[in-house]
Parts: sequence; structure tokens; C-alpha cells
Amino acid sequence: MTPSSDISGPCADVVLPCLDEAAALPGVLAAIPAGWRAIVVDNGSTDGSAELARSLGATVVHEPRRGFGSACHAGLLACDAEFVCFCDCDGSLDPGLLPGFVRRIADGECDLLLGRRRPQERGAWPLHARAGNAALARMLHRRTGLRLHDLGPMRAARRTDLLALDLTDRRSGYPLQMVVRASDAGLRVAETDVPYLARTGKSKVTGTWLGTWHAVRDMRAVLAEAPARAVASR
Repeated sequence: MTPSSDISGPCADVVLPCLDEAAALPGVLAAIPAGWRAIVVDNGSTDGSAELARSLGATVVHEPRRGFGSACHAGLLACDAEFVCFCDCDGSLDPGLLPGFVRRIADGECDLLLGRRRPQERGAWPLHARAGNAALARMLHRRTGLRLHDLGPMRAARRTDLLALDLTDRRSGYPLQMVVRASDAGLRVAETDVPYLARTGKSKVTGTWLGTWHAVRDMRAVLAEAPARAVASR
């Protein structure tokens, strides 16, 4: 991962949903850009992840309600920076790339920028997870007109824009709901390639066919929602 260093440009808060990620946390937190705040949202870890993250200088938020969306939204509510980034803390994605995301938003290129995962090694992105993601991307296009290749967890936007979306999903549909409601609100959504590595430890969602099926089920429910009200002002 990219070593943490002084980065010119706007700072951001980085939300890192966490469930038993003690093995990957040191490397992930070391890659957070200098001057940025890492917000590790502990979602019921039993491996000491919360204590380790705090000892490494991260802000730790405890979210007892299980669910990826619950953790992400608790992190969003804890943010106070103008820009908010999301990144998995399993070592599969490099938070050192996020300044480039924020810079593009600050420069007015887009309002929500997603990382399109590009596997760098065999097994980094299992076939069943990739197939489910591709199917959701097609459904997203039919629902919104957006032509995205990936609905990955690495992303950035302005905090006020995200809060205005009034996100309600607290399970695996949260990342998709963010994109759908952003599109409904007239926000400009784009994607950029990011390297994707094999995660440290076992996946809680896409590591199995069953986990992938549950995620796709949650996301199909999001796509069935009626269009949300547009963001009133930005």
C-alpha cells in the first residue's frame, strides 16, 4: 500500500467499517494520508480490532447493530470533514489513493467517485462475486442510466451531499443505495480504476455463494425502491 505522506489538497475523513480485521489494520491505517482522520467503525469484533485501531491513532466508533450499512452510516455520522471517503479495512484496497478521488471532486469533475476494482492477483475477486456485481451493474443501468462497471466499496463524496441522500439501508444494499439516490438527486457519479488485492482473512460477504446471494438480494430491494426526492440544494 501507498505509505502515508503529506498530501497537498483538501483533507478528508476515511470511514473504515470493521469486523475482525486486526491482521490488516496496521497496514491499512499506515496508508491513510497524513492529516486525514481514519474512522474505524467496529461492528462487533472479537479479535481486538477496536483496541488495536485506537492504539494506532484511529478514531473508533462502536456500532452494535450488525450490517455493512450500519457500520458505514455510523461512520458517516461521525465525520465532520468536508469530504468523506469509504474504504474496506481488509487490505484489499489502498487508502493511499484516496487523495486523487477527493481532488477530482474538489475540482468539480464529479460529485461521487467510485473505485472500479481491477484484480492484481489470482483469487482476489472470486468469480461468483464478480458475476453478481456485473448483474447489479446492468440492473443499475436500467434503473438510473448510469454506465458503471463496479459497485465497489472505495468511494468519496462531500459529506453534505451524502447526508442529504437520507440513506436508510443498513445491510449490503447501502453502497448501491448511495449510488441510486445520488443519481436520482442529480449528482454526477463516475468511476476510476483501482488495484484490488486478495483480502486479509475470510470475507464476510462475497467469500461464499450464500454471502453473495444475500448481498444481491439486499441490492435488488434497493433497485425496487421508488425514486427518492432530489437533493434540495448543494
